[in-house]
Amino acid sequence: MAPSGVNHLSQPCIYGEFVSSHAERKSRFMKWLSKLFKSGTGRGGGGGGGRHPQILGEESMVSRAPSRSLDDRSSSQKEKEELDHAIALSLSEDSKRRNRYRRRTDNDEELPRTLQGSLNSPTYPPYSHVPYYPREYRVCDGCKHEIGYGNYLGCMGTFFHPNCFRCRACGHPITEHEFSLSGRNPYHKSCFKELTHPKCEVCHHFIPTNAAGLIEYRCHPFWSQKYCPSHEHDITARCCSCERLESWNARYCCLEDGRRLCYECMESAIMDTGDCQPLYHAIRDYYEGMNMKLDQQIPMLLVERQALNEAIVGEKHGFHHMPETRGLCLSEEQTVTSILKRPRVGGNRFVGIRTQPQKLTRKCEVTAILVLYGLPRLLTGAILAHELMHGWLRLKGYRNLNPDVEEGICQMLSYMWLESEVMPGFKNMPSSSAASSSSSSSKKGGKSDVENKLGEFFMHQIANDASPAYGGGFRAANAAVNRYGLRRTLDHIHLTGRFPL
Repeated sequence: MAPSGVNHLSQPCIYGEFVSSHAERKSRFMKWLSKLFKSGTGRGGGGGGGRHPQILGEESMVSRAPSRSLDDRSSSQKEKEELDHAIALSLSEDSKRRNRYRRRTDNDEELPRTLQGSLNSPTYPPYSHVPYYPREYRVCDGCKHEIGYGNYLGCMGTFFHPNCFRCRACGHPITEHEFSLSGRNPYHKSCFKELTHPKCEVCHHFIPTNAAGLIEYRCHPFWSQKYCPSHEHDITARCCSCERLESWNARYCCLEDGRRLCYECMESAIMDTGDCQPLYHAIRDYYEGMNMKLDQQIPMLLVERQALNEAIVGEKHGFHHMPETRGLCLSEEQTVTSILKRPRVGGNRFVGIRTQPQKLTRKCEVTAILVLYGLPRLLTGAILAHELMHGWLRLKGYRNLNPDVEEGICQMLSYMWLESEVMPGFKNMPSSSAASSSSSSSKKGGKSDVENKLGEFFMHQIANDASPAYGGGFRAANAAVNRYGLRRTLDHIHLTGRFPL
């Protein structure tokens, strides 16, 4: 009966503390009993309309009528049984709710104890403070992928996988505790030293520091060859042509007069008088193209260093470029030993040279032109152009010139010829000599890049010579020729013995 009332009472309590007092149970019971009697009265049909429950004190009881019929007793008995069942049912539901609440409370108390035990467990590493970085900022700067979980490196305000932090030079990962940084590029310390610390191009070691802890080295002004300062005073040899120091892993060839020649200069070296004749005639043609024809045939010989030095001693006048003179215009009669047949290469030496003595007689103001053998073609030609200008000045009556004027104008002709060879079509090259120069080059198969570079070096030598006669004289001659032209400059020298200002 009235099952909806039982469900309402048996609804469980979910959160909080559940308390069912005696007064509360009594109140619910009286409400239920009131409903029961109302429903019972309706079923009685009017006989008991004046019977109502009475409330006495704090307990709820039902007073019995003094006299009842049999049906009334039976109905009262049923109502009593139903009341007892309802009370028992209410007590059972209360007991269940209290047990459920206790289980939840016990579980809630057990949970903090479990968490506390897991924090104190020795299987976890001790806590250490790690700076927090948002996941979206931990992107590897090497592979551009998210780093995620695992080891990573922080450097230069960004992050790397350990395998992505690599040396800029060798490309291998940097695993050392120390590394070098250039801008934002990391390097192994050894790679950075290899990259930035200069190496000597002679001994191929790192150039040492001086007493002040600074890196001190020497550098060739044209070739930019870096080397230790000690190699200027030890036995390190220089090429007699390009002046580069001999490297320890690329030995130079040794000529029979003691000079050393690098392999680049040796490629175009002229070794005997016969080989030099085509070049000599090409330079004579160059002079003729500038209306400076040489009327007499002047002998030309290639000689060794010793023969050239002996000829210098026998020459009574003349200004010579020391410490190494590589050409000479003779005015005196002498006997000179010339190179008859070129030597052959044996190992790193030239051997088997054949010479012959040759008596030079004076038939004009110029006896002969002597040039040191074993020099590259362009350097040999530059020496010939210089010495031929000495011969032209003497044959044309230019007498008693100051050394700076005579040597300066001779260097100017040497520079102009080199210019025509290295830079064909240059303004200083006359049109008639272009054909002869190009034909000479075509006979030799053209000039290589190495030979052109050597020609630029010989021009650099002339322009930057520090001697007053050769260097200062050339710069004065160059300024006069650029301003007035070669012919007007020569006419002024013939009249005054000086360069025009």
